[in-house]
Amino acid sequence: MSLESSPNPETTLPKDRELVLKVIPMPADCNANGDIFGGWVMAQVDLAGAVLPARYVRGRMATVAVNQFIFKQPVRVGDILSFFAHVTRVGRTSITVQVEVYAERFLTQGQYVKVTEASLTYVAIDMEGKPRPIPRDGVNLPGLAG
Repeated sequence: MSLESSPNPETTLPKDRELVLKVIPMPADCNANGDIFGGWVMAQVDLAGAVLPARYVRGRMATVAVNQFIFKQPVRVGDILSFFAHVTRVGRTSITVQVEVYAERFLTQGQYVKVTEASLTYVAIDMEGKPRPIPRDGVNLPGLAG
């Protein structure tokens, strides 16, 4: 949790990002403090982050880097988490994605708090697990130069 964050920084959901995942953490996902375990959140972010690159890669891919990961607020049991993503870079074999996570608190439905943001890079891989070029065959996707 960021020390600069206020305890209840309400916000609106982003309109220029794609909703790629929604999930509700359960009691089994808690750490010793009773909040949701950071590793669980990281796993969900990795899943959410892979959605948009899958459209470009059209085949196997792997997470190659977590460039940045910021926990802004704790996540609690019963929060409805919304994961929004957008592609920030498309390379020859890799794609970088920004993921933002918003919590709709169990007791304050309709109000959102940004709880996590991350930047991840995925690489297209072949059947042997080696990097391969991302197809450029006329697919017209944002950030993908022909």
